[in-house]
Amino acid sequence: MPTVLPIERFLEAGVPVLDVRSPGEFTQGHIPGAVNLPLFSDGERAAVGTLYKQQGRDAAMLEGLRIVGPKLATLVEQARSIAPGGKVAVHCWRGGERSASVAWLLEKAGYVNVATLAHGYKAFRHHVLASIGQPWNLQVLGGFTGTGKTRLLQQLRQQGAQVLDLEALARHRGSAFGGIGQPAQPSTEQFENLIWAGLRHMNLGRPVWVEDESQLVGHAKIPDAFFLQMRNAPLTFVDLPLTERARNLVEDYGFLPKEELAAAVLRIQKRLGPQWTKAALEALDNDNLGKVAEITLAYYDKTYRRGLAHRPPEGIRRIPATNLSVADLAQHILEDDQ
Repeated sequence: MPTVLPIERFLEAGVPVLDVRSPGEFTQGHIPGAVNLPLFSDGERAAVGTLYKQQGRDAAMLEGLRIVGPKLATLVEQARSIAPGGKVAVHCWRGGERSASVAWLLEKAGYVNVATLAHGYKAFRHHVLASIGQPWNLQVLGGFTGTGKTRLLQQLRQQGAQVLDLEALARHRGSAFGGIGQPAQPSTEQFENLIWAGLRHMNLGRPVWVEDESQLVGHAKIPDAFFLQMRNAPLTFVDLPLTERARNLVEDYGFLPKEELAAAVLRIQKRLGPQWTKAALEALDNDNLGKVAEITLAYYDKTYRRGLAHRPPEGIRRIPATNLSVADLAQHILEDDQ
Protein backbone atom coordinates (compact mmCIF):
# COMPACT_ATOMS: atom_id res chain seq x y z
CA MET A 1 0.00 0.00 0.00
CA PRO A 2 1.27 3.51 -0.79
CA THR A 3 2.29 5.59 2.23
CA VAL A 4 0.17 8.70 2.78
CA LEU A 5 2.33 11.54 4.08
CA PRO A 6 1.46 14.95 5.56
CA ILE A 7 2.86 17.92 3.66
CA GLU A 8 6.00 18.43 5.78
CA ARG A 9 7.11 14.79 5.45
CA PHE A 10 6.13 14.68 1.78
CA LEU A 11 8.39 17.64 1.02
CA GLU A 12 11.29 16.06 2.91
CA ALA A 13 10.94 12.61 1.31
CA GLY A 14 13.91 13.23 -0.98
CA VAL A 15 12.46 11.35 -3.97
CA PRO A 16 11.16 12.52 -7.38
CA VAL A 17 7.71 14.10 -7.18
CA LEU A 18 5.09 13.33 -9.83
CA ASP A 19 2.20 15.75 -10.18
CA VAL A 20 -0.58 13.78 -11.89
CA ARG A 21 -2.94 16.74 -12.38
CA SER A 22 -3.74 18.04 -15.85
CA PRO A 23 -1.24 20.26 -17.71
CA GLY A 24 -3.39 23.34 -17.13
CA GLU A 25 -3.49 22.75 -13.38
CA PHE A 26 0.27 22.22 -13.34
CA THR A 27 0.95 25.43 -15.27
CA GLN A 28 -1.26 27.42 -12.92
CA GLY A 29 0.84 26.30 -9.97
CA HIS A 30 2.91 23.34 -8.82
CA ILE A 31 5.47 22.24 -6.26
CA PRO A 32 8.85 23.55 -7.49
CA GLY A 33 10.85 20.60 -8.78
CA ALA A 34 7.81 18.39 -9.40
CA VAL A 35 7.34 16.80 -12.84
CA ASN A 36 3.96 16.73 -14.54
CA LEU A 37 2.71 13.20 -15.34
CA PRO A 38 -0.93 13.96 -16.18
CA LEU A 39 -3.52 11.25 -15.82
CA PHE A 40 -5.95 13.33 -17.92
CA SER A 41 -5.50 16.07 -20.48
CA ASP A 42 -7.24 19.36 -19.71
CA GLY A 43 -10.14 18.42 -21.96
CA GLU A 44 -10.45 14.92 -20.50
CA ARG A 45 -10.44 16.30 -16.96
CA ALA A 46 -13.20 18.77 -17.87
CA ALA A 47 -15.29 16.00 -19.45
CA VAL A 48 -14.97 13.71 -16.41
CA GLY A 49 -15.79 16.61 -14.09
CA THR A 50 -18.90 17.49 -16.06
CA LEU A 51 -20.03 13.86 -16.01
CA TYR A 52 -19.51 13.73 -12.24
CA LYS A 53 -21.77 16.77 -11.76
CA GLN A 54 -24.44 15.54 -14.14
CA GLN A 55 -24.52 11.77 -13.49
CA GLY A 56 -22.55 11.15 -10.32
CA ARG A 57 -19.36 9.44 -9.19
CA ASP A 58 -19.91 6.00 -10.75
CA ALA A 59 -20.46 7.35 -14.27
CA ALA A 60 -17.43 9.65 -13.95
CA MET A 61 -15.28 6.77 -12.66
CA LEU A 62 -16.18 4.55 -15.61
CA GLU A 63 -15.43 7.30 -18.10
CA GLY A 64 -12.13 7.93 -16.36
CA LEU A 65 -11.21 4.26 -16.67
CA ARG A 66 -12.07 4.30 -20.39
CA ILE A 67 -9.78 7.28 -20.90
CA VAL A 68 -6.87 6.05 -18.78
CA GLY A 69 -6.89 2.37 -19.78
CA PRO A 70 -4.95 2.80 -23.06
CA LYS A 71 -2.43 5.07 -21.30
CA LEU A 72 -1.31 2.75 -18.50
CA ALA A 73 1.82 1.38 -20.15
CA THR A 74 2.90 4.84 -21.27
CA LEU A 75 2.38 6.26 -17.77
CA VAL A 76 4.63 3.56 -16.29
CA GLU A 77 7.31 4.14 -18.95
CA GLN A 78 7.27 7.89 -18.33
CA ALA A 79 7.42 7.39 -14.55
CA ARG A 80 10.41 5.08 -14.90
CA SER A 81 12.26 7.66 -16.99
CA ILE A 82 11.56 10.36 -14.38
CA ALA A 83 12.10 8.21 -11.27
CA PRO A 84 14.20 5.17 -12.20
CA GLY A 85 15.20 4.32 -8.63
CA GLY A 86 11.98 2.59 -7.57
CA LYS A 87 11.03 5.38 -5.14
CA VAL A 88 8.59 8.15 -5.96
CA ALA A 89 6.09 10.60 -4.45
CA VAL A 90 2.76 11.27 -6.19
CA HIS A 91 0.10 13.90 -5.68
CA CYS A 92 -3.02 15.35 -7.27
CA TRP A 93 -5.29 18.23 -6.22
CA ARG A 94 -6.97 16.87 -3.07
CA GLY A 95 -5.12 13.60 -2.56
CA GLY A 96 -7.98 11.63 -4.05
CA GLU A 97 -8.62 9.28 -6.94
CA ARG A 98 -5.94 10.44 -9.37
CA SER A 99 -2.93 10.15 -7.07
CA ALA A 100 -4.25 6.93 -5.48
CA SER A 101 -4.75 5.36 -8.92
CA VAL A 102 -1.27 6.25 -10.17
CA ALA A 103 0.33 5.15 -6.89
CA TRP A 104 -1.44 1.76 -7.16
CA LEU A 105 -0.31 1.42 -10.78
CA LEU A 106 3.33 2.20 -9.93
CA GLU A 107 3.34 -0.29 -7.08
CA LYS A 108 2.02 -2.96 -9.44
CA ALA A 109 4.76 -1.98 -11.90
CA GLY A 110 7.45 -2.72 -9.32
CA TYR A 111 8.02 0.50 -7.38
CA VAL A 112 9.10 -0.45 -3.85
CA ASN A 113 8.39 2.91 -2.21
CA VAL A 114 5.43 5.04 -3.31
CA ALA A 115 4.19 7.96 -1.21
CA THR A 116 1.12 10.12 -1.77
CA LEU A 117 0.36 13.55 -0.33
CA ALA A 118 -2.44 13.79 2.21
CA HIS A 119 -4.97 16.37 0.93
CA GLY A 120 -2.86 16.86 -2.21
CA TYR A 121 -1.64 20.08 -3.77
CA LYS A 122 -4.28 21.94 -1.75
CA ALA A 123 -2.31 21.09 1.40
CA PHE A 124 0.88 22.37 -0.23
CA ARG A 125 -0.77 25.71 -1.00
CA HIS A 126 -1.85 26.12 2.63
CA HIS A 127 1.71 25.33 3.66
CA VAL A 128 3.15 27.87 1.20
CA LEU A 129 0.99 30.77 2.36
CA ALA A 130 1.56 29.99 6.04
CA SER A 131 5.34 29.79 5.50
CA ILE A 132 5.55 33.04 3.55
CA GLY A 133 3.37 34.83 6.09
CA GLN A 134 5.49 34.01 9.13
CA PRO A 135 7.72 36.81 10.50
CA TRP A 136 10.88 37.27 8.47
CA ASN A 137 13.88 39.44 9.33
CA LEU A 138 13.70 41.42 6.09
CA GLN A 139 16.18 44.03 4.91
CA VAL A 140 15.03 45.99 1.88
CA LEU A 141 17.49 47.25 -0.73
CA GLY A 142 16.23 50.45 -2.33
CA GLY A 143 17.34 53.11 -4.75
CA PHE A 144 16.10 54.90 -7.84
CA THR A 145 15.70 52.99 -11.09
CA GLY A 146 19.08 52.24 -12.67
CA THR A 147 20.95 51.97 -9.38
CA GLY A 148 21.90 48.36 -10.20
CA LYS A 149 20.05 46.80 -7.29
CA THR A 150 19.88 43.36 -8.94
CA ARG A 151 23.66 43.24 -9.40
CA LEU A 152 24.08 44.45 -5.83
CA LEU A 153 21.77 41.71 -4.52
CA GLN A 154 23.86 39.14 -6.37
CA GLN A 155 27.00 40.55 -4.76
CA LEU A 156 25.40 40.50 -1.31
CA ARG A 157 24.64 36.81 -1.88
CA GLN A 158 28.23 36.14 -2.94
CA GLN A 159 29.41 37.78 0.28
CA GLY A 160 27.28 35.42 2.37
CA ALA A 161 24.00 37.28 2.80
CA GLN A 162 20.62 35.59 2.49
CA VAL A 163 18.96 37.01 -0.64
CA LEU A 164 15.52 36.55 -2.19
CA ASP A 165 15.56 37.90 -5.76
CA LEU A 166 11.88 38.58 -6.41
CA GLU A 167 12.46 39.90 -9.94
CA ALA A 168 14.32 36.76 -10.95
CA LEU A 169 11.48 34.61 -9.58
CA ALA A 170 8.86 36.76 -11.36
CA ARG A 171 10.95 36.84 -14.58
CA HIS A 172 10.42 40.59 -14.76
CA ARG A 173 12.53 43.63 -13.86
CA GLY A 174 9.61 45.58 -12.47
CA SER A 175 9.21 48.52 -14.87
CA ALA A 176 7.42 49.07 -18.18
CA PHE A 177 10.66 47.84 -19.77
CA GLY A 178 11.07 44.95 -17.34
CA GLY A 179 9.48 42.19 -19.38
CA ILE A 180 11.51 42.78 -22.55
CA GLY A 181 13.72 39.83 -23.37
CA GLN A 182 12.39 37.80 -20.45
CA PRO A 183 10.64 34.40 -20.62
CA ALA A 184 6.93 34.20 -19.86
CA GLN A 185 6.08 35.12 -16.29
CA PRO A 186 4.72 32.52 -13.86
CA SER A 187 1.19 32.89 -12.59
CA THR A 188 0.82 34.70 -9.27
CA GLU A 189 0.13 31.31 -7.67
CA GLN A 190 3.37 29.84 -9.01
CA PHE A 191 5.23 33.03 -8.07
CA GLU A 192 4.12 32.42 -4.48
CA ASN A 193 5.33 28.82 -4.73
CA LEU A 194 8.72 30.05 -5.97
CA ILE A 195 8.98 32.57 -3.14
CA TRP A 196 8.32 29.70 -0.71
CA ALA A 197 11.06 27.65 -2.36
CA GLY A 198 13.46 30.58 -2.16
CA LEU A 199 12.77 31.09 1.54
CA ARG A 200 12.48 27.42 2.43
CA HIS A 201 16.00 26.79 3.68
CA MET A 202 16.75 30.27 4.95
CA ASN A 203 17.61 30.94 8.58
CA LEU A 204 14.78 32.86 10.24
CA GLY A 205 17.26 34.39 12.68
CA ARG A 206 19.36 36.05 9.95
CA PRO A 207 18.41 38.98 7.68
CA VAL A 208 16.89 38.22 4.29
CA TRP A 209 17.64 40.86 1.66
CA VAL A 210 14.98 41.75 -0.91
CA GLU A 211 14.74 44.54 -3.46
CA ASP A 212 12.25 47.35 -2.88
CA GLU A 213 9.38 46.47 -5.21
CA SER A 214 5.85 47.46 -6.00
CA GLN A 215 3.41 44.72 -5.04
CA LEU A 216 3.03 43.81 -8.71
CA VAL A 217 6.23 42.64 -10.37
CA GLY A 218 4.94 42.64 -13.92
CA HIS A 219 1.66 40.76 -13.46
CA ALA A 220 2.94 38.56 -10.61
CA LYS A 221 1.73 39.76 -7.22
CA ILE A 222 3.81 39.59 -4.04
CA PRO A 223 1.65 37.98 -1.32
CA ASP A 224 -0.05 40.54 0.94
CA ALA A 225 1.46 39.27 4.19
CA PHE A 226 5.00 39.29 2.79
CA PHE A 227 4.58 42.66 1.07
CA LEU A 228 3.40 44.22 4.33
CA GLN A 229 6.58 42.97 5.99
CA MET A 230 8.63 44.50 3.15
CA ARG A 231 6.93 47.85 3.64
CA ASN A 232 7.62 47.81 7.38
CA ALA A 233 11.21 46.55 7.11
CA PRO A 234 14.33 48.76 7.30
CA LEU A 235 15.33 50.23 3.93
CA THR A 236 18.89 50.70 2.73
CA PHE A 237 18.69 53.40 0.04
CA VAL A 238 21.62 53.33 -2.38
CA ASP A 239 22.10 56.83 -3.75
CA LEU A 240 23.60 56.93 -7.25
CA PRO A 241 23.61 60.04 -9.51
CA LEU A 242 21.26 60.17 -12.46
CA THR A 243 24.05 60.15 -15.05
CA GLU A 244 25.44 56.87 -13.70
CA ARG A 245 21.97 55.37 -13.49
CA ALA A 246 21.22 56.33 -17.09
CA ARG A 247 24.46 54.65 -18.12
CA ASN A 248 23.41 51.49 -16.28
CA LEU A 249 20.05 51.46 -18.07
CA VAL A 250 21.72 51.79 -21.45
CA GLU A 251 23.95 48.85 -20.56
CA ASP A 252 20.98 46.76 -19.36
CA TYR A 253 18.47 47.59 -22.12
CA GLY A 254 20.32 49.25 -24.98
CA PHE A 255 20.91 46.03 -26.93
CA LEU A 256 17.18 45.17 -27.05
CA PRO A 257 15.07 45.65 -30.21
CA LYS A 258 14.10 49.27 -30.81
CA GLU A 259 10.46 48.43 -31.47
CA GLU A 260 10.14 46.80 -28.06
CA LEU A 261 11.78 49.75 -26.32
CA ALA A 262 9.42 52.09 -28.19
CA ALA A 263 6.42 50.02 -27.11
CA ALA A 264 7.59 50.29 -23.50
CA VAL A 265 7.86 54.09 -23.79
CA LEU A 266 4.31 54.17 -25.17
CA ARG A 267 3.07 52.11 -22.21
CA ILE A 268 3.95 55.02 -19.90
CA GLN A 269 3.09 57.86 -22.28
CA LYS A 270 0.18 59.08 -20.11
CA ARG A 271 2.58 59.54 -17.23
CA LEU A 272 5.40 60.99 -19.32
CA GLY A 273 3.09 63.38 -21.16
CA PRO A 274 2.98 63.93 -24.94
CA GLN A 275 6.04 66.22 -25.08
CA TRP A 276 8.41 63.88 -23.24
CA THR A 277 7.01 60.82 -24.98
CA LYS A 278 7.74 62.40 -28.35
CA ALA A 279 11.23 63.42 -27.21
CA ALA A 280 11.99 59.90 -25.95
CA LEU A 281 10.81 58.26 -29.17
CA GLU A 282 12.83 60.71 -31.29
CA ALA A 283 15.93 60.06 -29.16
CA LEU A 284 15.40 56.32 -29.55
CA ASP A 285 15.05 56.68 -33.32
CA ASN A 286 18.35 58.61 -33.36
CA ASP A 287 20.10 55.96 -31.21
CA ASN A 288 20.49 58.44 -28.35
CA LEU A 289 19.79 55.84 -25.69
CA GLY A 290 21.23 57.95 -22.88
CA LYS A 291 18.61 60.61 -23.58
CA VAL A 292 15.83 58.01 -23.56
CA ALA A 293 17.07 56.76 -20.19
CA GLU A 294 17.20 60.25 -18.68
CA ILE A 295 13.67 61.07 -19.83
CA THR A 296 12.18 57.88 -18.45
CA LEU A 297 14.16 58.20 -15.21
CA ALA A 298 12.51 61.55 -14.53
CA TYR A 299 9.17 59.72 -14.38
CA TYR A 300 10.43 56.72 -12.41
CA ASP A 301 12.27 58.90 -9.89
CA LYS A 302 9.10 60.89 -9.20
CA THR A 303 7.14 57.67 -8.69
CA TYR A 304 9.77 56.20 -6.39
CA ARG A 305 9.93 59.37 -4.27
CA ARG A 306 6.19 59.12 -3.67
CA GLY A 307 6.61 55.56 -2.40
CA LEU A 308 9.60 56.55 -0.28
CA ALA A 309 7.56 59.29 1.39
CA HIS A 310 5.28 56.64 2.94
CA ARG A 311 8.18 55.12 4.88
CA PRO A 312 9.19 56.50 8.29
CA PRO A 313 12.45 58.47 7.85
CA GLU A 314 14.06 56.71 10.81
CA GLY A 315 13.72 53.40 8.95
CA ILE A 316 15.76 54.60 5.95
CA ARG A 317 19.53 54.30 5.79
CA ARG A 318 21.10 56.23 2.89
CA ILE A 319 24.40 55.09 1.38
CA PRO A 320 26.23 57.20 -1.26
CA ALA A 321 27.36 54.89 -4.06
CA THR A 322 29.42 57.19 -6.28
CA ASN A 323 32.82 55.74 -7.26
CA LEU A 324 32.22 52.48 -5.37
CA SER A 325 32.43 49.10 -7.07
CA VAL A 326 29.51 46.74 -6.57
CA ALA A 327 31.69 44.48 -4.39
CA ASP A 328 32.84 47.40 -2.19
CA LEU A 329 29.30 48.71 -1.90
CA ALA A 330 27.99 45.29 -0.81
CA GLN A 331 30.75 45.00 1.76
CA HIS A 332 29.95 48.49 3.06
CA ILE A 333 26.25 47.64 3.38
CA LEU A 334 26.92 44.43 5.26
CA GLU A 335 29.47 46.04 7.58
CA ASP A 336 27.03 48.81 8.46
CA ASP A 337 24.36 46.21 9.11
CA GLN A 338 26.39 44.40 11.78
